[in-house]
Amino acid sequence: MKEKYEEYKSLNTSQHIEMPESVRAVYVSSWVAGTVSLRNKLIAFVDDSDLNAIVIDIKDSTGVISFNIEDPLISSYGTTSNRISNIEELIADLHDRDIYIIGRISTFQDPLLVKKNPEFALMNIETNKPWVDRKGLAFLDPQNQKVWEYLKVIAHESYTLGFDEINFDYIRYPSDGKISLIDYALKEGQTRRDGLKSFYQYIDENVRQKGIPISADIFGLVTMAEDDIGIGQYLEDIFPYFDAIAPMVYPSHYSAGFFGFSNPDEHPYEVVKKAMQTGINRAIAIDEDPQKLRTWIQDFSLGVPYDTKKVRAQIDATYEIGLDSYMSWDPKNRYTKDAYYR
Repeated sequence: MKEKYEEYKSLNTSQHIEMPESVRAVYVSSWVAGTVSLRNKLIAFVDDSDLNAIVIDIKDSTGVISFNIEDPLISSYGTTSNRISNIEELIADLHDRDIYIIGRISTFQDPLLVKKNPEFALMNIETNKPWVDRKGLAFLDPQNQKVWEYLKVIAHESYTLGFDEINFDYIRYPSDGKISLIDYALKEGQTRRDGLKSFYQYIDENVRQKGIPISADIFGLVTMAEDDIGIGQYLEDIFPYFDAIAPMVYPSHYSAGFFGFSNPDEHPYEVVKKAMQTGINRAIAIDEDPQKLRTWIQDFSLGVPYDTKKVRAQIDATYEIGLDSYMSWDPKNRYTKDAYYR
């Protein structure tokens, strides 16, 4: 296996698709990507539709890496799996179809690495054990430089395999559960926002400046918030260090009263338009390119049924305010296919 991996690395280092001016992607979980029959249906759909990209889990929110990586550091942690056993075949197939491949990394939510190395975790001030959210999931300390190195190596090795872009999700402090019990381990005068900014700088210097395109997922509220909403994310801090920024402006995630709607989930066009326009305005104000913004759109139902009309409304809103790119999320990977044909 190692010999095959090394041979593939040597052959594949320059075989990448350049980031399209308009990225139009759907998310594919590691489980679906590793099941040939399921992934082939999705690939055929992407190939036939107006889509041109796929987001695939490299490391999901459980902390499991989806495929084997023959690197001493990664091997020492024992966090890889065989979920996508034929990753080379998958990458080759996608590239043959001219499909841009975005590899998603759950950055700081990672219960597996915490289990193996509890000293890497954000700690509970009462128990002095790793803090967990309401789902029982632990977070890595965003300031731990051994964690940074781990993420850097995953990014480099995945790019070498053929992923065209590395997408950093959960690039934040926790938001759910008893967050008052978190020991943030901040230095005097330091904020959570400062902690994340140090990571942005590191990943820029050690990944992006090595020629690897990178993107960041952020909470939808960040486009409008005047502070870091308690998770460390502040829009103006993020822009300089990433090639693309993807706010998760899912209408179902806005509470009653936002944008003047009693139920924002019923108004996908208006929510996306207003939330992303605010992001555009803030980018322009700091002389950054608003085309770095990609809309994460909602193709799932959470209370309000989402159909072709509601999914398409989010895409139309994105285009009508002058943005070219979007990524679509459905955790079950059951997309409303009619929405993605022009």
